[in-house]
Amino acid sequence: MSSTTARPALERGESPGRRALRRFLRHRLAVVGLLVVLAFVLVALLAPLLAPHDPIATSWARIRRPPSLEFPFGTDENGRDVLSRVIWGARASLMAGVVSVLGAVLIGVPIGLLAGLSGGWLDALISRIADAMLSVPFLILAIALAAFLGPALENAMLAIAVTASPVFVRLARGMALDARSTDWVEAARALGNPPWRIGLLHVLPNIIPPLLVQATLAIAEAIIAEASLSFLGLGQQPPAPSWGSMLNSAQRFLEPAPWLAIAPGAAIFLVVLAFNLVGDGLRDALDPRADRK
Repeated sequence: MSSTTARPALERGESPGRRALRRFLRHRLAVVGLLVVLAFVLVALLAPLLAPHDPIATSWARIRRPPSLEFPFGTDENGRDVLSRVIWGARASLMAGVVSVLGAVLIGVPIGLLAGLSGGWLDALISRIADAMLSVPFLILAIALAAFLGPALENAMLAIAVTASPVFVRLARGMALDARSTDWVEAARALGNPPWRIGLLHVLPNIIPPLLVQATLAIAEAIIAEASLSFLGLGQQPPAPSWGSMLNSAQRFLEPAPWLAIAPGAAIFLVVLAFNLVGDGLRDALDPRADRK
């Protein structure tokens, strides 16, 4: 092996972004997951063009038809095309996952930075509230909040965002605590920078890699939570299509019409698995210890 090959990427002058991209592309399962995620995003964006039928149009003449050339995924108990409903349901699930996690980040990261940089009683109060929320199972707390807010997709996304925020509070707080003792934060504090400026300019840039990994994994969890809430009638409301509500309707016909549950169940499985694979790939690609291996 030549000395050039043996040198770490950092010594070859490779930028951190290019180095992370190279490591991510070496992770084949992560690349496959990314392609699956992009495929679902395209399906959601192009739903009006891809759906062969109206997803909410009923027809009593085609109730529970098995898969055929006209209806590749069959029809449901109201004669609606299952394929069209799965395609349109991707919008609700992906939007719920992305918007909920974005809300959790906007809630949790500022609070975590405030707790870590302030310290004292404020840090203790925020930490105890976050620990109390984390002690309750994620889905149980999301169901309770969604039931309190009322059945609607928007309320379900808000409930998921609030429930997922403690994870980001702890992540941001931990990074802020590590940064408080560093020389560059001490120098910024000595120059008179307020805590919010230190957190925004000095701590937040260093938290982006782990935050990106956690957000990707949290999207998968949020999609499952949205499907669960819709299954219980607390998310997307009929007749609007949602994978969770489709599974709720399909449970009554599992024996005579199993295709009603197979399509939305497979969609949830694939997109959640894909996001988890992407999250694992990002974790390996953004790990700074990889340069020393």
